[in-house]
Amino acid sequence: MNSLTKNSTWKGRKGPVVLIIMDGVGCGKYKAGDAVADAKMDALNAIMAASSHTRLKAHGKAVGLPSDEDMGNSEVGHNAMGCGRVFNQGAALVSQAIAGGAMFSGTAWKEIIANIKNSGGQKPALHFIGLFSDGNVHSHLDHLKAMIVRAKKEGVKRVRIHVLFDGRDVGETSALEYVDPFEEFLKEHSDSSFDARIGSGGGRMWITMDRYGADWEMVRRGWETHVHGKARPFRTTSEAVETCRKEIPGIIDQDLKEFVIAGEDGKPIGTIEDGDSVVYFNFRGDRSLEITAAFEEDNFDKFDRGRRPRICYAGMMEYDGDTHVPKRYLVSPPAIDRTMGEYLAASGVRTLAISETQKYGHVTYFFNGNRTGKFDEKLEEYEEIRSDVVPFEQRPWMKCADIADRVIEAIGSGKYDFIRLNFPNGDMVGHTGIYQAVICSMEGMDLQLGRIRKAADDAGAVLLITADHGNSDDMYEHDKKTGAVSLKTDGTPKAKTSHSLNPVPCMIYDPAYQNEYHRGTEGTRSGDLKEGLGISSVAATCMELLGFIPPEDYDPSVLNMK
Repeated sequence: MNSLTKNSTWKGRKGPVVLIIMDGVGCGKYKAGDAVADAKMDALNAIMAASSHTRLKAHGKAVGLPSDEDMGNSEVGHNAMGCGRVFNQGAALVSQAIAGGAMFSGTAWKEIIANIKNSGGQKPALHFIGLFSDGNVHSHLDHLKAMIVRAKKEGVKRVRIHVLFDGRDVGETSALEYVDPFEEFLKEHSDSSFDARIGSGGGRMWITMDRYGADWEMVRRGWETHVHGKARPFRTTSEAVETCRKEIPGIIDQDLKEFVIAGEDGKPIGTIEDGDSVVYFNFRGDRSLEITAAFEEDNFDKFDRGRRPRICYAGMMEYDGDTHVPKRYLVSPPAIDRTMGEYLAASGVRTLAISETQKYGHVTYFFNGNRTGKFDEKLEEYEEIRSDVVPFEQRPWMKCADIADRVIEAIGSGKYDFIRLNFPNGDMVGHTGIYQAVICSMEGMDLQLGRIRKAADDAGAVLLITADHGNSDDMYEHDKKTGAVSLKTDGTPKAKTSHSLNPVPCMIYDPAYQNEYHRGTEGTRSGDLKEGLGISSVAATCMELLGFIPPEDYDPSVLNMK
């Protein structure tokens, strides 16, 4: 890797460049439900008033997703910011592999099918585990349906689906909107020689889909449910969902309790047995690694797996390119090279990356192009602050003060040239759908932005403040045609727990040199920076603020210097 070329005309700064990623904080389209606008954000507003600023695209094609109807997410967002270019991401790659037939002609799919056909077990089954929605952030139901149809075509006799309800990237209580049509789909394709049914399930934030080792108990519950069939039995999936909602009023899909579907004999119909094959059909890596480890690792010590079935396991994609997890995968992830982190390390830039557990992997692994580890042990420091293992609405401020404490110390230390941090509040609390908690999360983060600004002033640092996608800016469901707030039967707004399609803010706070930037025609700072760009422009912008000339094929910087 070649080092970056220095910009000889750049006036050096006394302090470091600090990239602050306000996770899930976009620029709202609607007044009603915009918790960012409703919150008392004095510090952020003051920074914006003293900054050059613009808005960046953070969804759809601007971050490598198939269409501009697709909401952005933290993974593709951090990929784009750290890599400086837009790569086709999971959803698009999987859809292409299915449409073109590459998935089904690949070695992994052939091994999954061959294992079923050659199994010595009784009634071997092909199991699919994954997020059960069309949110297109972790998975898509169309991908699952295509694989089921193909499995039948190739002679598989028995399929079991283990559903993880969403309520996060789609409507918070939309589970049955997916279950009922899917049951019809299965009925249409089932016959005397093909038996396809849902075997178990639960909410994505209750079983299976933990990430970053935050709560292995979630994975244990998923393992017990999917593999051993140890969960409350029901005759149908709809009955399981409706019963849980009746017994726990107000529960949303992501928190639905685990269940199994039982046959007439009362036994679960979808346990995973020796000789079966398993496909984990999520394409996104962060919430796939832990359940994959439970299936694949021989020396697994996170919980007692009990009986570990001898199976053929595959993930939808390679979830970690450095450790090559999983061992078998259906679609190759984007090949991302020459990331900003790699360039900065080759150029001698001293870097700190920091967040709490929930987003630590985003400012490291995803920011570095889905790469585990550092580029240079001497130049880079990665710091994880452990997240609380409690529902986010109970601690909506999360660890933002702890993150700020460390960043303030780092800014003043003189040890770093570049600091990147992520405040997870806007996204993690935004997903709860609890408006009061989101307001609290925003105001808690705002206090820390004010503290960091003071530290930056004292040290002569430059702040680049932006976000990876929207969420807290769009907390109510709106009618797509009229924009009116959708209401529940009790007349209260229906909460929106998914990401928004809104742009995100981008501001450069560099008070000692602010008039170095291009001025708007009316002298206002709103015209200082380029418009119409995506968050992939963050990388080149950081490089320019550090005094380097970005690579020619990087997406352009937002800076428009004199």
